[in-house]
Amino acid sequence: MLLFIAMVASVAAAGLLALSMDVHWEQVRTDPQCSPRMVRLLRTLGAVCLFASLVLCLAADHVSMASLVWFMTLAGAALVVTFTLSWRPRWLRPLVMWIPATTAPGQSGRPSQPDAIDQNG
Repeated sequence: MLLFIAMVASVAAAGLLALSMDVHWEQVRTDPQCSPRMVRLLRTLGAVCLFASLVLCLAADHVSMASLVWFMTLAGAALVVTFTLSWRPRWLRPLVMWIPATTAPGQSGRPSQPDAIDQNG
């Protein structure tokens, strides 16, 4: 059970680290970009999940086997997130659904209306 939770933590870490990049953020969310503060938060949470997966692996096995299993979970998590981003990126949305939607500076979230037509046509 500890190794399964470690794998889930590794996938969450890889997903959070990937979503801290603008390209992947735009694939998953409709927001134009993630704020720099939110990028730092996503990277910090990703690092915490990586550390948690290491601790869980160490709790399940002795150090030499745990380190090997941890590296294998990292490789597996990277593959899972990579294939998810290339096939169904919106499946990673639960990782960032707690972040409120924002609009880009200067956008009101509404479609723009055409300017008034001048008198000359």
